[in-house]
Amino acid sequence: MAIFQAVYKILWGDIITIPLPGGSSLGLSLLVLILVPAGIYFTIRTRFLPFRLFPEMLSVTLENNKKTEREGLSGVQALIVSTACRVGMGNLVGVVAAISAGGAGAVFWMWLIALLGSSTAFIEATLAQIYKEKDPLYGGYRGGPAYYIHSLFIRKGSRRKHSVIAALFALSGLICWCGISQVIGNSISSSFENAFHIPPLCSTVLLVAVAAVIVLRKNATVKVLDIMVPIMAACYFFITIFIIVRNAGQIPAVFERIFAEAFGLRQAVGGGIGAVIMNGAKRGLFSNEAGSGSAPCAAAAADISHPAKEGLLQALGVFIDTLLICSCSAMIMLLTPRGMTEGLEGMDLLQTAMRYHLGEFGVIFIAGILFLFSFSTFLGILFYARSNVSYLFGDNWLSQTLYKILALVMLFAGGLAAYQFVWDLGDVGVGMMTVFNMIALIPLAPKALASLRDYEKNEMRKKSR
Repeated sequence: MAIFQAVYKILWGDIITIPLPGGSSLGLSLLVLILVPAGIYFTIRTRFLPFRLFPEMLSVTLENNKKTEREGLSGVQALIVSTACRVGMGNLVGVVAAISAGGAGAVFWMWLIALLGSSTAFIEATLAQIYKEKDPLYGGYRGGPAYYIHSLFIRKGSRRKHSVIAALFALSGLICWCGISQVIGNSISSSFENAFHIPPLCSTVLLVAVAAVIVLRKNATVKVLDIMVPIMAACYFFITIFIIVRNAGQIPAVFERIFAEAFGLRQAVGGGIGAVIMNGAKRGLFSNEAGSGSAPCAAAAADISHPAKEGLLQALGVFIDTLLICSCSAMIMLLTPRGMTEGLEGMDLLQTAMRYHLGEFGVIFIAGILFLFSFSTFLGILFYARSNVSYLFGDNWLSQTLYKILALVMLFAGGLAAYQFVWDLGDVGVGMMTVFNMIALIPLAPKALASLRDYEKNEMRKKSR
């Protein structure tokens, strides 16, 4: 436990503190020091891809994305799988926590981090496509950071089956996703108990049974996510639009508050500007997952005509997660009178805000949408786990099935009780994944950039003719 806590503090604790005006300070964790400069670097190297090629991201999404491999994924299907994992509980309670701790200004910094993370997401997804392999078990393709890290450190023709860094990445991912499974189980059972007074044991047994039917079948996961993710995202988006329309007169004041508190003199003088910046930055980094190496596990499975296309799709996924879904949660909260939410936090705060806007239906709606967000995340992370299990243990159904059973056990345990140690596994796991992924991402980035240049020179020119 002591070693574990030390690793946690190194990854997420403030290792550098910068004094700011008004007695405030800006604490920088190792992950912030890695991901923010990397996002800036990739944004410059891609010539500001999030702004310059946003129309192309939409264009690729709307293309006919038919897969050519019988059991492979289309580019949009891979985007749906990665969106299922990005869009989770953090988009609901995490955004509320960021605003509670950092004020409305945290939303602006969350947006800014998403723009930077979009470039990072492009690089890692494109590399996943370049280094993907045929999947002998599930059909189609597989890959991700473990595979492009392996190619960086192990020469072709070598008899070595594993790179140490690649194996550590794969192991960190499996640890992370086990921890997240426990958090998902606890979140769903708690929300159902609060909204419907259903005992945790009953909701957990039903949850695990439904999950087992899906994940233990060969290729049911993607089929379920194809239906679930668009529905849940659309429902949450349109409910938010309804709330915004009902409160249209307050919208200018909300945006004024966001920008005023992001740069405001009052926050600087009051010593709170550091909390504003870091809560927004950390929430943005954790929510969109860009740089952690998780989404490339889905990106590699896409059967698509050009690697850069999947990079553009995954870059768009960051926009969907942070600029769309997270902003929905922010608007729901910021359009609620401050007096009603003082002293509340987490799910209680969000449910109170929804009760204000939509009555008891709002509480029920949030419980339902949290179930969809969390359950889709569980399905998505088990899809991610496929390639990592194969890298570590070889191509066999035994290791694939055993990991799925372990994740289902963690889902069940989380539904009955919250174990802080296991909760922290997710944070430590994603932190270690990020460190190992970034070790390879910088030296391999020129290959992704070359792919982008080739796409712009050849593919985009064909479209314009």
